[in-house]
Amino acid sequence: MFQSSSTLTLLSIISSVFAAAGSLQQVTGDFGSNPTNVGFYIYVPSKLQTSPPILVDPHACHGSAQTAFTGSQLATLADTYGYIVIYPDSPNTADKCWDVSSSETLSHDGGGDSLGIVSMVKYTLSKYNGNANRVFSYGVSSGAMMTNVLIGAYPDVFAAGSAWAGVAFGCFAGDGYDVWSNACATGTIIKTGAEWEAIVDAAYPGYTGFRPKMQVFHGSADTTLNPQNLQEEIKEWTAVLGLPSTPVSTISNDPESAWTTSIYGSTFQATLAQGVTHDIQTNESVVLSWFDLTCSGTGCYSHGSGGVSGSTSTTLVTSIVATPTSTTTATTTTAASGTVEKYGQCGGSGWTGATICVAGTTCTYSNEYYSQCL
Repeated sequence: MFQSSSTLTLLSIISSVFAAAGSLQQVTGDFGSNPTNVGFYIYVPSKLQTSPPILVDPHACHGSAQTAFTGSQLATLADTYGYIVIYPDSPNTADKCWDVSSSETLSHDGGGDSLGIVSMVKYTLSKYNGNANRVFSYGVSSGAMMTNVLIGAYPDVFAAGSAWAGVAFGCFAGDGYDVWSNACATGTIIKTGAEWEAIVDAAYPGYTGFRPKMQVFHGSADTTLNPQNLQEEIKEWTAVLGLPSTPVSTISNDPESAWTTSIYGSTFQATLAQGVTHDIQTNESVVLSWFDLTCSGTGCYSHGSGGVSGSTSTTLVTSIVATPTSTTTATTTTAASGTVEKYGQCGGSGWTGATICVAGTTCTYSNEYYSQCL
């Protein structure tokens, strides 16, 4: 799913160069159940896909919908690719962190901040004829924690998540509304994969449907949320997704230098950023590639599609101005219909999906159950 490091670096540069064509808009009034009064802000580009995907971007602690809007190029890229971005705003005026601890927010339709955000999604789907099968959540720090919450409590709503410097679903549980868990933050809450899976299952009792794919990132020098939390996320989501507890492949210097990405299957990836603190630098191209948000029309990754992107047009960026005196051009990547993108599954015992890899990659054997395009 990841692009080359050079392409990722180029796409990172745009965050300091371009601004969104439109402005952030606040939605007021009754948009559905919102028990904690989460603020609703939205970015709708002037040119939408016919049935636009929706990306939810909950901000970090001490942030706001506005800082999330201006802090990345996700809105700018929405101008190009025609998806909608929802920027929730935490109602917690003390520190603007999200409620990822209460039993309400950790339960499907139970209440809390998570229900308010899901109501925003449903409102947006209805108002803009959105694609209910292409709803995603991305976040950093507290936003990453909320992304874990949304993916865990609302697997029927979200197709995938991308969490940067967060914690496992339920790690902060048990202390009421929006309470800081020092035990979780310091990495002393350690569970087995089966124990984490039971916590996720309890969030939506009886649910047996599709589970969203996840990618998680964490800095090895994070002193705010101990790196042990990455290991707990790995145990949790591999168990929930029915994946092996050890990676089927490991890629060095990906997506950045000194970062290591471990791939557990087409539906889960974990990246350890060596030497990086809690102030982790995110990369929009990684997020868009994971969600397949550069794809439009049929064949795009969606809820229930199994985790392997079937993008029919995956154009990334054709021209990026890095400084006033230099211009760098990234190549255009197109995946033909019926092919598997780089790092996607292409074989294995019982595999019934596509087996032909995108140009430049080969279907490589990992074990009898899993082969991927490398």
